[in-house]
Amino acid sequence: MNRTIIKNANIINEGRIFESDILIEDIFISKIANSISPNFSNTKIIDAEGNFVIPGLIDDQVHFREPGLTHKGNIYTESRAAVAGGITSYFEMPNTKPNTTTIDELSNKFNIAKENSIANYSFMFGGTNSNLDDILKNNVREIPAIKLFLGSSTGNMLVDDIDSLEKIFSNVNIPIAVHCEDEKTVNENLKLHFDTYGDNIPINCHPKIRSEEACYISSSMAVNLAKKTGARLHVFHLSTAKELELFTQKIPLSEKKITSEVCIHHLTFSDQDYDKLGTKIKWNPAVKTSNDREKLWNALNNDLIDVIATDHAPHTFKEKQNPYTTCPSGGPLVQHSLVSMLESYHKEKISLEKIVQKMSHNPAILFDIKKRGYIKEGFYADLVIFNLNSPWKVSKDNLMYKCGWSPFENKIFKSRILHTFVNGNLVYSMGKVFEGKMGMKIQFDR
Repeated sequence: MNRTIIKNANIINEGRIFESDILIEDIFISKIANSISPNFSNTKIIDAEGNFVIPGLIDDQVHFREPGLTHKGNIYTESRAAVAGGITSYFEMPNTKPNTTTIDELSNKFNIAKENSIANYSFMFGGTNSNLDDILKNNVREIPAIKLFLGSSTGNMLVDDIDSLEKIFSNVNIPIAVHCEDEKTVNENLKLHFDTYGDNIPINCHPKIRSEEACYISSSMAVNLAKKTGARLHVFHLSTAKELELFTQKIPLSEKKITSEVCIHHLTFSDQDYDKLGTKIKWNPAVKTSNDREKLWNALNNDLIDVIATDHAPHTFKEKQNPYTTCPSGGPLVQHSLVSMLESYHKEKISLEKIVQKMSHNPAILFDIKKRGYIKEGFYADLVIFNLNSPWKVSKDNLMYKCGWSPFENKIFKSRILHTFVNGNLVYSMGKVFEGKMGMKIQFDR
């Protein structure tokens, strides 16, 4: 049996910070106590004195680009970057090539991840205007949610037929996760700008094209449909202050039927950053105003918003140099999501306990994840150890993304991730990923 004792840990868990030791036996946390002695042979000791230990992050929205788009990234490369960033479990999105809209394609992804993913994994199943039968064939214990794209972000996966939407909302009894931007509004805004600029639309026009109105029309429609049908709705990547009126914090998360997420880039950047960073911060939905950003922060801290994720979506640097109309939206984030949030802690924008709640506990609650997201005896030993005061600079030399770039290049982060455990295995330590132990398929308590 493999054993590891983490000594003198400042544990952040369930709204508390307390000092304790943690015993890992094989894949599980077997004991949490004030002092655990190494009374076993071949026990590895990690002294965490002065550092913090948190449950591994669960990122509910990533695009790892496999199959079909592996020049941008793949399950192996991006899961390496994820564990280096403290993410031990992820849900990957269905807009790969082919799209994950059939049982066969879903099975193919699980087979790829079984052989190649260093982090724990599951995959959302994509809904279309015509695949309700395939959606209903899914084993609800196998996937976290059905993913619907209600905007023009994803080519062939746009769901814009209201009858199809209502059938999906009425028949699916697991979370329905939605990307909300109104196609008609976006296209009208794009035409206006194209008539003025042609292909070379200035990047700072992006939030005017993918506007507040486009987001609100779509998200309010989804929320109203969920209320009408009783569906369990999760709205991805909120980007506007206006959308916040659609949600509530008056009931516990476990009882909410309608939940929401905010992403690292919408908490970090604003439209004032387009001039400096250009297409590196071109996402859908667009990064919007500093007022939107501050209202998102307020909503996150007062529990209107339930989850923090990345929407990690790598493209090659060459692709990101294309003119506006052909430049893809998205960027790499999994390696820097936790340190970015810790930077916000240093700026007194969020507490350490709240970071853990939104990035570990709440995804586990929201998606009924089995034995992950907490530091508890009997739970999988997915753990992250970090130091709050160990500055380092982001450079191409320490990037692990296959695409080889980051919007955070040259930024100095005050905090550093020291070690990451996945299922009791030390998979990352001090800048190095240890390979050979693959992540596990995430299970759900349903």
